[in-house]
Amino acid sequence: MKHPLVLCILDGWGESSPTADNAIAQAHTPVWDRLKKNSPFRTIGASGPAVGLPDGQMGNSEVGHITIGSGQIMLQDLPRIHKAIADGSLNQNLVLQDLLSVLKKNGGTCHLMGLLSDGGVHSHINHIKALATELSSNNIPISFHVFLDGRDTPPTSAKQFLEDLVLFCGQNPNTQIATIAGRYYAMDRDQNWQRTQQAYDAIVAAKGPTFQDPLSFIDSCYGQNITDEFIPPHVNENYKGAAEKDAFLMANFRADRVRQLLSALACSDFIDFPRGKTVVGQPIYGMTEYASWLTPLLKTLFPAQSPKQPLGEILEQNELKQFRIAETEKYAHVTYFFNGGREDPFKGEDRVVIPSPKVATYDEKPEMAAAELTQQLCQAIESQTYDVIVVNYANADMVGHTGNFPASIKAIEVLDQCLGQIESSVLKAGGILLITADHGNIEQMLNASQDKPHTAHTTSPVPAVLVGSKRKFHQQEAGLADIAPTVLDLLGIQKPDHWDGQSMLKPE
Repeated sequence: MKHPLVLCILDGWGESSPTADNAIAQAHTPVWDRLKKNSPFRTIGASGPAVGLPDGQMGNSEVGHITIGSGQIMLQDLPRIHKAIADGSLNQNLVLQDLLSVLKKNGGTCHLMGLLSDGGVHSHINHIKALATELSSNNIPISFHVFLDGRDTPPTSAKQFLEDLVLFCGQNPNTQIATIAGRYYAMDRDQNWQRTQQAYDAIVAAKGPTFQDPLSFIDSCYGQNITDEFIPPHVNENYKGAAEKDAFLMANFRADRVRQLLSALACSDFIDFPRGKTVVGQPIYGMTEYASWLTPLLKTLFPAQSPKQPLGEILEQNELKQFRIAETEKYAHVTYFFNGGREDPFKGEDRVVIPSPKVATYDEKPEMAAAELTQQLCQAIESQTYDVIVVNYANADMVGHTGNFPASIKAIEVLDQCLGQIESSVLKAGGILLITADHGNIEQMLNASQDKPHTAHTTSPVPAVLVGSKRKFHQQEAGLADIAPTVLDLLGIQKPDHWDGQSMLKPE
């Protein structure tokens, strides 16, 4: 019989002062309050340099799980691409030069797709502008397919970014904003294929409702109380769709929210919706590697830099049984990202995905799939067949993103109840529970001026709570890279020398 170590990741649960807009502080959380008071507790860094991002850059789920799961601080794609732009190496990038060569030869247009914001989680407007500048300076026509944010940025911030792009188009001939779509449609990751289809049809076939002027169109959406994220795909009335001689370039660098759209564009065996017009076989380029099945179909400007020997591999080498569980929204995070960009499970690694509820936004169902997730998690704990269990709860992040404060409080209270059940199962099995988070979000629900919802991640530190162990935390500076070494310390396994992280536990 095994005594499992459970690593519980509360996605989007930051530690901050108990202000009126802190959903955690305003919720009824008897379990969390007791655990913080009676168990070893500390905070750890989850943003900026602690996770390989620039100073002041909020963390995110992908980066957080890579860092937690690898024990290493990787230079993330955002600063990596920033650096290539700053030192001029982007313009000499061989894959970008290949794109230019193909389009010059074919006389085609580059369909430049991406999330137009400075959120820095999935993309950055400066990356889009740098790519566009290089394309335009080589006289390549550009059709911009703009995805609007309002999630990692304020809900009605798209207009300022569109104004920037409209100015660029005015200064560069043969450029146009061809389509506009909220990320709710263009960047779905939960197999809501009808949303992806609307974005696909607009980009490929110029199919959908039209607009004349991008800025007037955005104003009209705001007048109908439709915020950036939820603006349905619309087509410039002058855009005729993609031609056979054209090529596609995805400017987003984060993988999980472009996989569906890119699969529809690139995969010959795609069956998730009827495509009508297709562009399969046409040149498609991407900033980074997005999925194992897409890598052979796309050319990549910035190939993946995978961490060496992530935690899952060390557990495999020590012949330990692992269990990974999350609902659909965060399943890739406790598997693909936690394993350092590896699709396949390690030997002895079992995985369970709980379907996320099919709702428009998760404030409609703030409990999400937490009850079923907890039930299956506790069964796995009490089965005592696993050495290490990794679970992600999506509620704090996904509901926090909606900006709905009452729903966010309910989400926290649901999570508090789940933590009580997990604690009970862990102690019953003679195990250890380590609770932490990947980044902040729900602890700040209003922006700085306190007049609009804050829907983005934060730079807050995140908690670490240890239950069922006699060990204690030190209080020296720590970050997410220190979680994996702490797990190994609790298991009595020496960490690899090349890991950046150190155990957060005081010596025995």
